[in-house]
Amino acid sequence: MSTVLQTHELVRRFGGFVATDHVSLKVEAGARHALIGPNGAGKTTLINLLTGYLAPTEGRVTLLGEDVTAMAQYARCRRGLVRTFQINQLFADMTVLESVALSVSERLRLGGSWFKPLAARGEAVDEAAAILQRLGLLPDAYEATRNLAYGRQRLIEIALALAQHPKVLLLDEPAAGVPTSESRELFDVIAQLPRDVTILLIEHDMDLVFRFAERISVLVSGALLLEDTPDVIASHPKVREVYLGEAHD
Repeated sequence: MSTVLQTHELVRRFGGFVATDHVSLKVEAGARHALIGPNGAGKTTLINLLTGYLAPTEGRVTLLGEDVTAMAQYARCRRGLVRTFQINQLFADMTVLESVALSVSERLRLGGSWFKPLAARGEAVDEAAAILQRLGLLPDAYEATRNLAYGRQRLIEIALALAQHPKVLLLDEPAAGVPTSESRELFDVIAQLPRDVTILLIEHDMDLVFRFAERISVLVSGALLLEDTPDVIASHPKVREVYLGEAHD
């Protein structure tokens, strides 16, 4: 398998505090890869470094073999690196279809023609509808996003990300704040995404992580402790000590 996303001895310091400590991480094409660790381990900081929201103090980030360390967020997105956030970033007053069509339009470089009605962008609307169909959101197409249950809103954010045609999709705690019944449905949808979309996710719900991930990296105090299969991670004594705990049994 080829590596699509990689960090090389990545470091991020905030004054004297080391938030990311020489992390070298590889994510393979088509992977379902989870990044776990206790609160404060530096997981979101690492995602912010991958996407260009933060600049590293040291080290490099490569995407599809290209060094993107100094590249702006939007440029990484256009090369296929797309993320979601812990807290929804949605257009609350727009309908679901309008929101996703706007994301499609941005990818097609039509975002500047704001004066044109959505109906005039048939290609964007058709593609948005297809994405909603894939995620089971088509029945909600004409509903304002603010009116949907939180689990459905999380799916909308994934729809916005898919509208960018990601090669690598970074999901930052997609089940955060979502009721258990809805979070399982959410992960079932994520699991059905095509393998041409590589997924790296942060998630605290270990049941969901072990159901979904085929590869898990454990981050502790900003450093990569271990990377392996779910079975090895679950039984590793140091992982159990610092994160999972004996209660996971």
